[in-house]
Amino acid sequence: MSDIIRRDPRAERIARNRLHPLHAALQTQQTQWMGPNGLVRKNPHAIAAGFIGPAGLKRIDRSGAQQGGSNKRQSSSAVVQLPLHVVEQPAFVIAVVPDMVGGRLSSHDKDLLGIARQLAGADGAVLAVVFGEHKESSFDTAGVDRLLTLDSADYAGYSPEQRVLALRAVESQFAPRHWLLPDSRTGGGEIGRRLASSLGERPATRVWQVKDGKSTGRAGAGREDIARAAPRLLLAAAECAEPVSETRHEARAVELSDPVARNLPRIEDLGSVAVDPAQIPMAESEFILSGGNGVKDWALFHRAAVALGATEGASRVAVDDGHMPRGRQVGATGTWVTARVYLAVGISGAIQHLQGIGACDKVVAINLDPGCDMIKRADMAVIGDAAAILQALIERIEAHRQGAKLDAA
Repeated sequence: MSDIIRRDPRAERIARNRLHPLHAALQTQQTQWMGPNGLVRKNPHAIAAGFIGPAGLKRIDRSGAQQGGSNKRQSSSAVVQLPLHVVEQPAFVIAVVPDMVGGRLSSHDKDLLGIARQLAGADGAVLAVVFGEHKESSFDTAGVDRLLTLDSADYAGYSPEQRVLALRAVESQFAPRHWLLPDSRTGGGEIGRRLASSLGERPATRVWQVKDGKSTGRAGAGREDIARAAPRLLLAAAECAEPVSETRHEARAVELSDPVARNLPRIEDLGSVAVDPAQIPMAESEFILSGGNGVKDWALFHRAAVALGATEGASRVAVDDGHMPRGRQVGATGTWVTARVYLAVGISGAIQHLQGIGACDKVVAINLDPGCDMIKRADMAVIGDAAAILQALIERIEAHRQGAKLDAA
């Protein structure tokens, strides 16, 4: 029997013709890709065999049951609970201080918890220390065994000295084997270095790998790696590890036994400063409104960006057509972005563009074509005319702001 792979010219023609009714059925989703920091990312939506977990996420079926294995599931629609990992008396604690931008775990925070789980193993517990109120409901599926919430007005705004005092109290009570903080611009980098100075520790910075008791971090403007024995305090870069995905954890609430001393601040927090979103580099923006070939009214697009307070981006086609400057191109051939919200208007979703937004937390797509790749990638999609939807968004935002002004008055 010959093992030669035969070509199917008809299938190849259909795969190239986006207007053919069988085109979508012949498309294969990208199962994994290389992230900007070298870590291979997986697309759970592209895995055919799986099941829906308790958090609503698709999980991989590793038993072989859905491929015709002996332990076949009784029902293909059955929901399989992830195993619950409980540590009653942990041998040691791994403390993690996530940034919690917007009150939720970011992808960087989840990567950090992935390293913490590796260090904790079966006998240790991962302790997450969260400052202020939060909106996160998935600490259990992110790998947290113990959750310490420090909700006080003392930690509001910019208060690094008070937060370090609280972390010193955590150090005294729990004596963590390791401290992990994100090496980020949103607080983790500064607090981690302040904590290291307070504890007299020499931290490992920009860590992208922890393995076999050693940590590897970037140096020399990213051109060199420094490997050393993993210290007590690690400041980790984005994509430092795969996030936890196959177990649930207790996330048991804990408290400090003693109150935290109140710091006499030497820094006065004057509050947030308004920043023009157009001046924010796309690589640093948290909210991006990006336009593509489907945008016909670019004046309306710019008005929507101003109303939303979003940084503007564009697809390669829009840039090539002269609608946006080259510096605003998003994608593997433009700028890799890590926004918390990426709103794509009229963008079909070329592979280079999808690679460039791979690290975005939430992707919202507005498009007329329900079968385009951007709609498949999006966490939420709106099918309709871009101009009508953007106009409706502007009207809703203006109405909301007018109502807020009337309430304040």
